[in-house]
Amino acid sequence: MNSKYCQGLIINFKPISKIIMKKLLFLAGILTLMASCQCGKEKLSPVLSIEGGQVQGVSADRVKGVYVFRGIPYAAAPIRENRWKAPQPVTPWEGVKLCNRFDHPSYQHIQYKGGYYTEWGYGDEAPFSEDCLYLNIWTKKPGDVNAKLPVALWIHGGGYREGWGSEPEFDAQEWAGKDVILVSINYRLGIYGFMTHPDLSAESEHGVSGNYGILDQIESLKWIKKNIAQFGGDPDNVMIFGQSAGGGSVRTLCESPLARGLFHKAIIMSAGGLTVPNNNAAGGRGGMRGGMGMGMGMMGGFGGFGGGNANNTERPAAYKAPQAPEGLNALQRAEFNTKVIMDWAGYNTLQKMRNADTEVIYSLATIYSNATGNQGSITGMPIVDGYVSLESFDQAALDGTLADVPYMCGYTLNDMGNMSAGVAAFCQNREEMTKNGSKAYAYEFARPLPDDGSHPEVTQRLRGAFHSSDLWFVFKSLQHCWRPWTKGDWDLSEKMLTAWTNFAKYSDPNGPQGGEWKPCTKENPGFMVFKLDENDAENSEFGESITKLPWE
Repeated sequence: MNSKYCQGLIINFKPISKIIMKKLLFLAGILTLMASCQCGKEKLSPVLSIEGGQVQGVSADRVKGVYVFRGIPYAAAPIRENRWKAPQPVTPWEGVKLCNRFDHPSYQHIQYKGGYYTEWGYGDEAPFSEDCLYLNIWTKKPGDVNAKLPVALWIHGGGYREGWGSEPEFDAQEWAGKDVILVSINYRLGIYGFMTHPDLSAESEHGVSGNYGILDQIESLKWIKKNIAQFGGDPDNVMIFGQSAGGGSVRTLCESPLARGLFHKAIIMSAGGLTVPNNNAAGGRGGMRGGMGMGMGMMGGFGGFGGGNANNTERPAAYKAPQAPEGLNALQRAEFNTKVIMDWAGYNTLQKMRNADTEVIYSLATIYSNATGNQGSITGMPIVDGYVSLESFDQAALDGTLADVPYMCGYTLNDMGNMSAGVAAFCQNREEMTKNGSKAYAYEFARPLPDDGSHPEVTQRLRGAFHSSDLWFVFKSLQHCWRPWTKGDWDLSEKMLTAWTNFAKYSDPNGPQGGEWKPCTKENPGFMVFKLDENDAENSEFGESITKLPWE
């Protein structure tokens, strides 16, 4: 019985008593509710007991047998007294939490149509908020604690200042369909995730501040360790992977002693390898060095929490800022810079800083720069602090303290510079430094994305195999995109999805029997180049990295 039929019953009744009418209206409402539930496509998962309470997921809309749990809190809301603190224990809830909606991304700037906004199809996400510590899980085995499926933790990019784990291109039901449990997270971004301040360091038992976004990521790994078995996962077979700033986060986690033992393999996507001179950069690709050459090694300067219009030399400074003393290390200098801005704005105690409005804090560095004419920035990315991070990724690789796990590392053809030399150097470093035989695999994504001319506001900025273009393929989420995909694109996506999930399962992108894709070594410094041929047929091959396609 559908809802239209129920409504028809009410409309066609002859005049009867008010009591009977009320009963019939009540009955009609119940029947309508039942009909909507029966006609709905979502099935409910078993109820699971995890840290904080009970949760229930819903069936995915495309891949049969997959359930998705959206918006599970993995720590307490980092607001008010928890702002700029390490993640605190999750707040328990009563009853069963139905996890059918993605929750808040970290507070960030408003997105505008064009560029990545239109490419990814933003617009349906939850409101941005400081209350953002939520994760999402795709799995085929909820409630089966003996399934022991491999687990992959996805860390989104966005320059440490924007993005979220439930963007359309990150739809992970295809991963679960290949028997890998995928977990995506939101973490604190920008000033909320990385601000340093001497008073925060004085308050901390470790004597440091900043890196709260990285601590969120580590907390999610701890959550996985304690809870993922309920979803059918193996806490002793966890892969971390991320792209751009997400790849930079993976680099930090691989260096951090706090994350050691919480993951067992890693994929670094479009975040560089080791920093080496690169004299062979292709035209239009920036000529960057092979490591963190995409601006990710800078502090501050990003919109919303950095420089603003501070370089305007036509306007005299109305405020003479204190000058940093000599001899400060990176953390101390960052703390000093933040304190200058906070003191200028009147936020000269931790209580005042934590009571300040979200929007004011977000804009404060830009307001300061524009109002005073002084250069001003607040840390907005990971920093070596002596606790979360002891040294740079490069240094950890060179001195042998990097996590000794299998790696994949790669980039796109038209990425933010030619990363081939740095990626190869990193893989060969792993060959030299590993103590347990862990291997490192290199790749290049070289499929220029198809364009039908319908979105010039996108393609005037994002051309070819641009930075992040491989995400549609790694998640096999092409159905969410406006682009005119070919059969070759779907075949290429299947090939990449299979390689990434094989790496999660077996630490080998080929699968348990090995295959064409060899580790990148000094003797055989090869890359798997993912591409189509001139007829748009899938044509990936192992060999040298390329700087352009043969028919271009």
